[in-house]
Amino acid sequence: MANTHDIKVPPMGESITEATVADWHVQPGQGFDSGDILVELETDKVTMEVPAPVAGTLKEIKKESGVTVNVDEILAVIEEGAAGGGSSSGGDSGQSEASGDSSAKSDSGQSSSGSAEKSNDTLAPGAQRLAAEKGVNPDDVQGSGKRGQVTKSDIVDHLEKGGSKKSGGGSSQAAPAPAKRTAQQTGEREEVVPMSRLRQRIAERLVEAQHTAAILTTFNEVDMHNMMNMRSRYKEKFKDAHGVGLGFMSFFAKACVDALKAFPGVNAEIRDTNIIYKNYYDIGVAVGGPKGLVVPIVRDVDQLSFAGVEAEIVRLAGKVKEGTLGLDELQGGTFTISNGGIYGSMMSTPILNPPQSGILGMHNIVKKPVVVNDEIVIRPMMYLALSYDHRVVDGKEAVGFLVRVKECIENPERMLLDI
Repeated sequence: MANTHDIKVPPMGESITEATVADWHVQPGQGFDSGDILVELETDKVTMEVPAPVAGTLKEIKKESGVTVNVDEILAVIEEGAAGGGSSSGGDSGQSEASGDSSAKSDSGQSSSGSAEKSNDTLAPGAQRLAAEKGVNPDDVQGSGKRGQVTKSDIVDHLEKGGSKKSGGGSSQAAPAPAKRTAQQTGEREEVVPMSRLRQRIAERLVEAQHTAAILTTFNEVDMHNMMNMRSRYKEKFKDAHGVGLGFMSFFAKACVDALKAFPGVNAEIRDTNIIYKNYYDIGVAVGGPKGLVVPIVRDVDQLSFAGVEAEIVRLAGKVKEGTLGLDELQGGTFTISNGGIYGSMMSTPILNPPQSGILGMHNIVKKPVVVNDEIVIRPMMYLALSYDHRVVDGKEAVGFLVRVKECIENPERMLLDI
């Protein structure tokens, strides 16, 4: 008799005890290989994938999509054994085709659909399901995952860029523009979409921050001329030497560390009736992901080189896009940087990320006439905003912090000389 195994909700990290069952990648009766993703769980921070511990067949689903589950609850029962076609209907796009008669093959070796499909090794399960739903030919999509694997985000990006879809004959053609939705066409003027657990948690934390902290924002304007000149002069040599591009974020991360050392209250937090001053600098970098804004942490920025900061940001941003960010990569930041400038924002008042006491908002760069040495010149200028918790940080400290960041950016050599 074949062995059966319970698939349980795995531990999800400190302070996270429940999740929502998102999407099942395998249906009862379907076979799978060891390591294949069975189901996605959505927590208030990240989406987790639950892999199969052994090869086998899904026997029973205990928790359907949309159900809230706790750690160690049973999600499904699997039967151990070689992956097989199972008893689910042949129309399922995720059906395993291990058996020789699972689908008819044409003389050319292609499937009966007439179009060559990417193998499971190069198509993530979530992407496979989305491609089937949207009629996208995976062969037309450039994969960004490991070993060129096509991820769900790649499918989404492909569709947003007007990518091709499968035609009836198996060839690709440009997707027609969607018809404009009107009340006459749909019969509805509203669409009700349940909030994801991540979006719910974002909403809760934003309201929590405004209710628990005394948030104020101070502004300054920084001349990006010298920094941009330095970057232009050395970016090619920098990339050749370190294998990563030289962006703006490493300059601002290093400038913030310099300012945090000078004004430690901005790097502190309130815990009960105590103020905890942090002697380490774990900087959160806000990144827009497919399911909302997340803030992965770049650890010990003071100990990293510019190249080290850039490489870590690239790594974390890639994991955000793929949806593979770990919980440990989201916890424990001491300060946050948010760059609304990449979306065209001129000025904003960023909201604190509790329990932190400060967040820096960067904005878009605009050429303006400014006075330099009593002469009017055109310079690339950026507004900076520092939101801070007035319970910990006084106005004088906040202004001083922002002036220090401004001085570092306008004179970037001082960061290299540590002065």
